[in-house]
Amino acid sequence: MAETSFWNGSEIYLCDLELAQAFHMARTLGMPLLIEGEPGTGKTELPLQYAKDKNLELFVFPVGSKSNVDQFVARFDHVKYLRDSQIEVLNAQREEKGLQNNLSTGGRSTELLDDYVILGPAAQAFNSPNSVLLIDEIDKAPREFPNDLLYALSHRKFIMPESGKIIEISEEQMPAIVITSNREQELPTAFKGRCIYHYIQFPEPETMNEIVLKHYPESDEEIVKVAIDIFYHLRRLGLERAPSTRELLNWLKYIQQFSKKEALERINNLSGIGALIKTQSDIEKVQRKLFNSSTDDYGRRSNFN
Repeated sequence: MAETSFWNGSEIYLCDLELAQAFHMARTLGMPLLIEGEPGTGKTELPLQYAKDKNLELFVFPVGSKSNVDQFVARFDHVKYLRDSQIEVLNAQREEKGLQNNLSTGGRSTELLDDYVILGPAAQAFNSPNSVLLIDEIDKAPREFPNDLLYALSHRKFIMPESGKIIEISEEQMPAIVITSNREQELPTAFKGRCIYHYIQFPEPETMNEIVLKHYPESDEEIVKVAIDIFYHLRRLGLERAPSTRELLNWLKYIQQFSKKEALERINNLSGIGALIKTQSDIEKVQRKLFNSSTDDYGRRSNFN
């Protein structure tokens, strides 16, 4: 039976109610969950933390611009098959000459085509009932990639290359499939129709404070408050690439190695800004804002008002 208990996060992952509901629905129906949202909102962490929390087997397929369905599902190793075919011919010739030490094919037989099928993350997940499968950043893939998945998502089966073997799984044993997208390109309507959809909104400051405390439960309350305050001011500046949750956590991890007094000074002076701001034009924009603004008792934190 599939693992369909209602999961709303773990000790280090905060899963809001709407996302938890969508994830539960997807697992109950045996459908993929498609999560969209800006980078750094925890899309990828959901399946990673779920698999870890539930002690489930995890398979990951990081999508790139050259990704194809063969890499994702399975491919036939023609080179190994040809080499083993040559070895079998050589061994037959050696036997004719009375030689007993045959060359090894590693236990493979060219009569068994499945021996040469290399399973990708999808086929491995379908061979592992109730596992977790992450298809990360599918919007980076060529247009045909999501279209090629329509049959498999609809019928819950893959056909292995060359051998024709079918890997099929029931709705009850379907892997928990999570597909993430940063919306760099629009996904096909038919593909979205095979998924449960959820868009992750960027968290409000109160929620962000909870997220930070999940990761750093021993953090000083004032340091976290001031850092989050500046973080959201930066996001309101209209930067080319606004800082994300992941970058705030990295920044705080660096800042917290100092004493409280020095940590607050470094936050107000934007020490380690490279953890938050990722383009030269954005750094220049922040610096201009600092230069043109005055300070108050909180130091440079007021410069963003």
